[in-house]
Amino acid sequence: MPGTVLLLAASPVGRGRLVDAASVLPVLAAVPPGVLSGTDTANVVELADPLEPQAVLTRLRAAAAAPGPLTLFVTGQLQLDRRQRLPHLALARTTPSTVRYTGLPWHWLREEFRLRPPGSTTLLLDLHADAETWEWLRSRPLDCGRNAAVHGRIAPPPPSRRTVAVPAYMKAVATILRSGWRPPLARLHEQALARVGVEGYADLVLAPGGGVAGVPGGAAPGPPYLPVGPRPQSPGGPVDADGPDGRRQDGGSDPHAAISAAVRSGRHPDADALAARHEQAAVRAYGTGSEEALHWSEVRADLAMLAGDPERSCRTWLGVAAARLAAGQAADAPAVEAAVDRAHHQWGQVRDAVAARELGAPLADLRSRVPGRREGALDHVRRQLRQLQTRV
Repeated sequence: MPGTVLLLAASPVGRGRLVDAASVLPVLAAVPPGVLSGTDTANVVELADPLEPQAVLTRLRAAAAAPGPLTLFVTGQLQLDRRQRLPHLALARTTPSTVRYTGLPWHWLREEFRLRPPGSTTLLLDLHADAETWEWLRSRPLDCGRNAAVHGRIAPPPPSRRTVAVPAYMKAVATILRSGWRPPLARLHEQALARVGVEGYADLVLAPGGGVAGVPGGAAPGPPYLPVGPRPQSPGGPVDADGPDGRRQDGGSDPHAAISAAVRSGRHPDADALAARHEQAAVRAYGTGSEEALHWSEVRADLAMLAGDPERSCRTWLGVAAARLAAGQAADAPAVEAAVDRAHHQWGQVRDAVAARELGAPLADLRSRVPGRREGALDHVRRQLRQLQTRV
């Protein structure tokens, strides 16, 4: 069955433009339709800087009604309307005072996908937010509905009003797809973020399920976000711990499935409690700096991210990185670099200035020892810390 692809790039004309959204369309248009869709063939609809929200809605409804997989590539900027303070995708004629009438309400997208079969709708998003919308997103998720798998990023306001950003994430996605092969979406997302580089440290990273990884609303399936690679065996025979379903867990079974099930059902405290008990058992059996214990610390760091607690996630990743260095692991060891990179990313999601300042100092110290592979990472931490010092 052929797929349907909608390429939507929209941003205001004039001084209100934050991102040159339409600049990505030639790169996306060069990708074979089947690669864009992940199907043998696909119908592609392109909307470049549309003027009227109703015209966009008409195209959305037609795409949502089409049988087969639906993939949307949306590039643009988010703004809030002044009356209801709801997010809108700004269109060509949108201004701060006319968002309510000239922008596309974001909930229109959610409603159009509501009746589509689960697993048939994918969104790839590269969005930029103005200052007001960025503050709004600190305490609310960008709701894309339960039936759509979402990957992408939301970038903060540019440092200067005269700066027009480049949709770097979507251009990276398009560049990867131009190879003629579409990797699994989670992998495509990871590769695109890696190409964005240091400028993406402050982004909100959108996760499957419509939420945001590391910020409020981050409801994402457990397995893709738990640490990958070989899992240590449960330590020391039977573990005296109850699973999140209330049943006893023995040391010969893999508790990761129970943890993932708890995350998927939103029982984040239960998932963390089970992981904490396995972490304590690993410490007793193998020692604090053992791979077995550090594995469970990493699981708990990711669980904190999925629960929308970037402060706890950052703090845990900092502890993992410090423990690995104290155990004699090299600063450029993949596990060390990964821990510091994840701490850095989660630090960028912490909205409380006091907590961010507290965590920023040890992060800067770690970054001086573990610069990582993204150029400018240490400078980014120092710059953000200077800005935090000026906030009351």
